Amino acid sequence: MHDLVSDELPGGHGPAIDLSLEDLEATARHVIGEMAYAYFAGGADDERLLTGNVEAWARWQLHPRVLAGVAGVELATTVLGTAVSSPVIIAPTAVQGLAHADGEIATARGAAAVGTLMVLSSLASRSLEEVAEAAPGGPRWMQVYILRDRARTVELVRRASDHGYGALVLTVDTAVSGLRLREVRGGVRLPSHVTLPNVAGGSAHRAHDGGLMAVVTQEFEPALTPDDIGWLAGLSDLPVVVKGVQRADDALRSVEAGAAAIVVSNHGARQLADAPATADIVGEIAEAVGDRAEVYVDGGLRRAPDVMKALALGARAVLIGRPSLWALAAGGADGVVSLLRWYEAELRRTMALCGVSTVGEIDRSLVRRALP
Repeated sequence: MHDLVSDELPGGHGPAIDLSLEDLEATARHVIGEMAYAYFAGGADDERLLTGNVEAWARWQLHPRVLAGVAGVELATTVLGTAVSSPVIIAPTAVQGLAHADGEIATARGAAAVGTLMVLSSLASRSLEEVAEAAPGGPRWMQVYILRDRARTVELVRRASDHGYGALVLTVDTAVSGLRLREVRGGVRLPSHVTLPNVAGGSAHRAHDGGLMAVVTQEFEPALTPDDIGWLAGLSDLPVVVKGVQRADDALRSVEAGAAAIVVSNHGARQLADAPATADIVGEIAEAVGDRAEVYVDGGLRRAPDVMKALALGARAVLIGRPSLWALAAGGADGVVSLLRWYEAELRRTMALCGVSTVGEIDRSLVRRALP
């Protein structure tokens, strides 16, 4: 999956890792087949935002400091008080059983081995109990949807609270499903041997017959309001993270309603193709929220410099989605470990070259808008 090359990283952190995400994706596509690849790789409508998310990070430049006396780099940080080895955490992605036989269990083991956090999708192909048992020492959060049948959401929250999940990540950008034409044209359906054990009821049957888009449209509560953040927070002692925010005013309403953190996200470009790239909005949202809540971001982060830019723009951490799926497909838990180690190694290099030795030292002065 990767080759080790000889140059040492600052602070004696070992050899660099030569990893190509393009090659990794190609390997994953070959392994999982075209239907699963269409589900994981596809975006909404003409998919312009898929490339837009990635390209937007290139519109920002790092503005390095020199003569900073950086002898070593430390990546450790916290998210809602939970210690993580780096500000790179695993985003919630559904039905990972389509990528690897061990699915979310392998991803959890990989994240735990590195010391970072995994967010488990409520549409996972492995139960939250299995995932907790597979990586008991790993930090983990539970992603949730508020379903039309709210009793099912209440039960999911109870299970997550009972099994050591540290936060609830409420996805709020799915009033309806985005038009994912690659899924429609590819006839994407949940295979009969894959289930959805974290959501009781007819979700798996509906996904077998009509695909995951049908589950979104028919089962998710479409008319969420800020009051639903408070409702969810009242079900347990777990903090609520609101994911899918793309406007500063929505971020502030979420915080006022009780959100402990915000994830700036356009759902991996799977909902609205004409939405802004997250790199273009995370700064204004982080500035508006200030110190009232933590802000994270996902969408198109493919390189360690992208991570550095996100932190400089005000994010406390970033969530990695598709790259983690390609790593899972290509190498199981070991593949996830290699991917995360690659991000860590290159983030150390990037920070050293920018003249900072800790994540806490990264600020807005280290990034600037690229000239046209």
